[in-house]
Amino acid sequence: MMLHVPNVLTKAQVTQIRAAMQADEQWISGTKTAGHQATKIKNNLQIDTQSELYQDLSGFIAAAIKNNILIQSFALPKNILPPMFNRYQDGGHYGNHVDNAVQWSRLDHTPIRTDVSMTLFLSEPNEYEGGELIIEDSYGSHEVKLDAGDAIVYPATSLHRVEAVTKGARIATFTWMQSIVKDDWQRSMLFNLDMTIIALKQKIGDCEEVLNLTNHYHNLLRQWGDI
Repeated sequence: MMLHVPNVLTKAQVTQIRAAMQADEQWISGTKTAGHQATKIKNNLQIDTQSELYQDLSGFIAAAIKNNILIQSFALPKNILPPMFNRYQDGGHYGNHVDNAVQWSRLDHTPIRTDVSMTLFLSEPNEYEGGELIIEDSYGSHEVKLDAGDAIVYPATSLHRVEAVTKGARIATFTWMQSIVKDDWQRSMLFNLDMTIIALKQKIGDCEEVLNLTNHYHNLLRQWGDI
């Protein structure tokens, strides 16, 4: 299951972040963080993770993720890897790939299983041509090109790619999360149930039926969750 999350960042926040990224020396080849196979299909730029700018921006994005109710309900994150930043331009692209199942946190070097992927767009769709994120699942291929400040959250098990950018520049931030609930189907069920409970609360308040559903949600989370 994929989820489009609007307005993770405000337009003002996007403008502020983009202004901080202007200096070219902040960007290095994306192959620096690519594995052996990825270096053959990855052509982009990324902000140097050793830079002071990266530390500031990554912390800001991480806070926005933790404060977003939809992302928290959908991903049920146990651990969130420090977000990174990429830029595609001049034909830059990233061929079909699946993200590494385990990555190590830059904060404390602990291993984190990548259950959920997230891309948060920092460029408006009309600022570049190409650059679509293509995500493949059992229902086919899904083309994603969102407004600046919006995010797509999806299972990290998905085969995906970024099409070549033929004009302009596509800038985004991305990360991975280890979920409390490892199974994508179980996460989807819990998310749908949580959204139903919230909608019912808004319509009819905390009646007995809503409380029963809430109890059911938390018992399922106890059954499926890994804390």
